[in-house]
Amino acid sequence: MYDFTPSFAENSDLLVHLFIYTSYLGIYVDKMSKKSDKSEWSAKNPFSTVITENYVLNGEGSRKETRHIVFDLGDSGLDYKSGDALGVVPCCPPELVDEMLSFCGFTGDEEVETHLGICTIREALTNRYEVHRVSKKWIKGLLERSAESPGQIEIKIVGRRRYSSTDGSLILDWKSEEDGDAPEGYVEIGDFGDNSAILLHELTSNPDSMEDYIWSRDYVDALGDFAGVGFSPQQLLEGMDRLKPRLYSIASSPDFEQGKVHLTVAIVRYNHHNRDRTGLCTGYMADRCQTNSTQIGVYMSPTRSFVLPEDGSKDIIMVGPGTGIAPFRAFLQQREIDSSSGRNWLFFGDWTEEGEYLYREEMEDWKKRGIITRQDLAWSRQGDEKVYVQHLMERNGEEIWNWIDNGAYFYVCGDKQYMAKDVHSTLIGICVKFGNMTPEEAKDFVETGLMKTEKRYLRDVY
Repeated sequence: MYDFTPSFAENSDLLVHLFIYTSYLGIYVDKMSKKSDKSEWSAKNPFSTVITENYVLNGEGSRKETRHIVFDLGDSGLDYKSGDALGVVPCCPPELVDEMLSFCGFTGDEEVETHLGICTIREALTNRYEVHRVSKKWIKGLLERSAESPGQIEIKIVGRRRYSSTDGSLILDWKSEEDGDAPEGYVEIGDFGDNSAILLHELTSNPDSMEDYIWSRDYVDALGDFAGVGFSPQQLLEGMDRLKPRLYSIASSPDFEQGKVHLTVAIVRYNHHNRDRTGLCTGYMADRCQTNSTQIGVYMSPTRSFVLPEDGSKDIIMVGPGTGIAPFRAFLQQREIDSSSGRNWLFFGDWTEEGEYLYREEMEDWKKRGIITRQDLAWSRQGDEKVYVQHLMERNGEEIWNWIDNGAYFYVCGDKQYMAKDVHSTLIGICVKFGNMTPEEAKDFVETGLMKTEKRYLRDVY
């Protein structure tokens, strides 16, 4: 008989290997679990939560509406870092949906096929498609449908007369002299009395007219302009943009108030064609989400680049006018919590100090306690001179250069079209003047050296 019982030494080796294996397995399972937790909530599967705080930040007399909004993360497992963004899933305004349904003669219960499956037309217009702004594809679809219909005719403006509404006198008597001609200064697109066929031709043949049209009109406007076009519930949806979440820079450090996430949101409100309108998501959060009651979907959108330097001793320069202050509030909170020794220089601005100095009490307190080393404020509608953040950068160009030359990080957050471009040009100019560079050298230093190689020039622009 053979003894197959392992010796103590063999048993010992076996136990060691087993321990190592189970340890690795545990680490793997733990990592997979964490990965699963982080990926559980997304744009397609948002975490449903409530707003716990929602108040206006602007001072008395301000013509802007900027809100501080706090979301409860509860037991979601959602975590974030300073610099990340929060995705918010809106719902379309019910009154706008009702107008569309009424205009088309629908009850709202008609079933339609969508990218998320079958649902009622009311559900589709509320939670699956964007109805606050008409899409190019939807308008072009009208042209395709009309082209497929028999007996089409081409309509041209060959003459136009206008009479005074007061005395009946003739004030315009115009006749076309060549193909495509139009009265001088003729800009009436979609006004009352214009034929929808003419409007459709103008929009689909002139990109500028199309852009102007869709920028200011929702589907109630479009249905009125093209009242002669009939729709089935399914046809109404064809070409509509799918409902998309909106991303907002997070205005808090995760360590400042655990289980909460703060936003700084500019509420969009305007009147067009005698109708009051709001931004889709900003209006939703401001007007239709009841505090601690209305469920709203959120998820995290992490950033890989717009982050604080790992070395807390590094200086940072932050340029963030208006709601661009949001991530820098998070940065300052985090730098204070981490007891970072690096200096913090903030450039902020807006219309007026009285009306738009966002988070004033916090900022003044940080200045007193030395968390904000330097602060430069630009007010564009206060006094005789319009002052913007780039102007203050120019005035402090030499010191900005000294900070950057000594390893400081440079951050910009806010408007991409105007502010960020001006700040970028100003920074290059500072490098030319105080860094003893040619314009070409300065441009390469900023756009290649700082932005790409050293990653010390970081932007969160929109």
